[in-house]
Amino acid sequence: MPVSINTNYAASAAANNLGLSQSMLQRSLNRLSSGSRLVSPSDDAGGVAVSMRLSAQAKRSGSAGINIQNAVSLLQNQDGAIKIAGKIVERMAELHSLYNDATKNSDDKALYNIEFKALQTQLDNVSNETFNGVPMFASSSTSIIVNANGDQTLDISGKAMNSGTTEPIGLLISISALSSSTTLNAAITDAQDKLAEYRANNGAEQNGLNFAAELLSLNKINLEAATGRITDVDVAEESTALAKWTTLTQAGSAMLAQANQSTSLVLKLIGQ
Repeated sequence: MPVSINTNYAASAAANNLGLSQSMLQRSLNRLSSGSRLVSPSDDAGGVAVSMRLSAQAKRSGSAGINIQNAVSLLQNQDGAIKIAGKIVERMAELHSLYNDATKNSDDKALYNIEFKALQTQLDNVSNETFNGVPMFASSSTSIIVNANGDQTLDISGKAMNSGTTEPIGLLISISALSSSTTLNAAITDAQDKLAEYRANNGAEQNGLNFAAELLSLNKINLEAATGRITDVDVAEESTALAKWTTLTQAGSAMLAQANQSTSLVLKLIGQ
């Protein structure tokens, strides 16, 4: 091999190898310090894109889960209001029976009417209850998103307890006073049946939402795990790589210094 001054191939090769080793060492340090295998998009361009989509879907699942929990809270409050309405109607039924007692005089019946009208007012108040400003007994349904994509909803709050005289509760509220007529008796019976139906629907909706929330929670966990398999660094593997690149960097530095010393042979030859 010729001895030259202008070109030191050994030093150039050693410098190149050292540069590569230092680059890989830095990458291992970045991965271990961040906990992520994808420090930059160039590490795995496709993996970065997939992980971003999975991460976004996981966040949407979490948000939909929060919406569902809020909807369950609304339904729980709604059920409490229906339960109270049922007790009010039960008391109205009692008053109706007491009013029809043949031993009661007109003054007695007037006293029953006072309580009956007070119960009508309270029943009207219950039927107009809201949850965070959202009517709990609206004539139209409230749609709650129950999946991560936002394209599947469940309708709640579609129980019009008081809409004039078109619903049993509304009819019961609108009746002017206690009487012995069969109309009032039918209104009470219909109202009790309707309230029982409302509570059954409410329980079914709560069950449906709870299952949807459970599914979203599982999906979120699995999506996060899938994202982690793409982005998370394998600490054991990367620690091994770190040891390798540390050793090669140290060896490269030593060999570069050794290669640079080879020019001293040329000076000796010139000096002679």
